[in-house]
Amino acid sequence: MGLISLIDRDAALPGRREPIATATVHAVLGTPIKPPFPEGLREVQFGMGCFWGAERRFWAMDHVYTTAVGYAGGFTPNPMYEEVCTGRTGHTEVVLVVFDPVQLTLEDLLRVFWESHNPTQGMRQGADTGTQYRSAVYAQSDDLSLVKASRDSYQRALKDAGNTQPISTEIKAEQTFYYAEDYHQQYLAKNPRGYCGLGGTGVTYRLK
Repeated sequence: MGLISLIDRDAALPGRREPIATATVHAVLGTPIKPPFPEGLREVQFGMGCFWGAERRFWAMDHVYTTAVGYAGGFTPNPMYEEVCTGRTGHTEVVLVVFDPVQLTLEDLLRVFWESHNPTQGMRQGADTGTQYRSAVYAQSDDLSLVKASRDSYQRALKDAGNTQPISTEIKAEQTFYYAEDYHQQYLAKNPRGYCGLGGTGVTYRLK
């Protein structure tokens, strides 16, 4: 179990200069999981609790070019999974989604994001507790207004359904993404019976 409040930069683990060794090719899609990506594609990072089940939701979508799991939103450079789980890196577990915006809109991705987890739970997701499980969207700067509008729309939908808890999702400009270890990449494709802690609220996101 990790920490339930975010640490300060000065208290973060030091990390390391060199990236953690990981895969380079998506085990399901067969596409590169590391840049450079083809011109015209866009990126967004989603934190939805444990990243294993979250990644599967996005690689299954048409016009998603690639996905990868990793760590973002904190301070420690090139952290290891065990370090992230202590809460002393400041990172949350995220899925990097690279998509074709001509064929698939960011709002389509946001619908899956909002509906696939509970964004009102603060520093946990279901039984998984700690800052590394917090809900987050780290998007390109010119997409932030849309992300915030989608949050407000989903907050209204939750309220209409009787859920008055405020959305705690952290929304920031795209953060440095540190790739997780090889065995985490497309984990549920390699381990079909593996753990998936995703659980939504049952409330539908209202697309415009």
